[in-house]
Amino acid sequence: MTLKNRNACTPAIWLLAIAALHVLVPTPSRADEPAPPILNVNRCDDFTVNGKGDAAAWDSTDWVTLNRRPQGSHDYTSRIKMLYSATGVYVLFDGSDQTLTATMNEDFLDLWNEDVYECFFWTHEDDPVYFEYEISPLGFELPILIPNLDGRFLGWRPWHYEGDRKIQKAVSASGGKNQSMATVTGWRAEVFIPYALLKPLRNVPPEPGTRWRANFYRVDYDDQKSTQWDWARVGTSFHEFKKFGTLVFQ
Repeated sequence: MTLKNRNACTPAIWLLAIAALHVLVPTPSRADEPAPPILNVNRCDDFTVNGKGDAAAWDSTDWVTLNRRPQGSHDYTSRIKMLYSATGVYVLFDGSDQTLTATMNEDFLDLWNEDVYECFFWTHEDDPVYFEYEISPLGFELPILIPNLDGRFLGWRPWHYEGDRKIQKAVSASGGKNQSMATVTGWRAEVFIPYALLKPLRNVPPEPGTRWRANFYRVDYDDQKSTQWDWARVGTSFHEFKKFGTLVFQ
């Protein structure tokens, strides 16, 4: 090959080299995002909740840390535990705090606008319907079923919310009184959600090996500033259910 011909081939060779380099250099993709978390849920015998989380059953499982979401103002700790029995699921919420920013004194209000713990249970991935539960430091609650159709969602209140369909709940504060705007060092909420309330959701009650998608949240409003925590990282909305983590019942 003459020098002239060699020079004519040079641009093509460089294009091949650049293409090969492009293949070798990783580009950001959704595959680089953290995998949604998984929580193994242990089975227990039924017990009475008192808001303190001191039942012996809780010793059988570890705390799971909730992660502070971007732009959060308060460096508080937030964590949860979860168990399940033959009749329902138990959730224990715990977090440090300075002020119980809570003034609402009824159930079924917009509790997310004040201090609150939340859990969402998506029991069957073929159905875009999940259960949402919120509880305030004063012990008021919001249990609702959420149909989420192509990003359009709205909560529906339970019917005949009594008897074996009624949630058992209790709250407690540390370092202060459990009352509106009290100065504290933290607060807890302990809830028992009966399977009877979750009808007709599928995969209920769970058996060993059953998987539910789920998420856990906290919102705090100290000093008129909002801080949020989540277990599985979601975007701007807590209702991005396809990003939820997974519960595996043991």
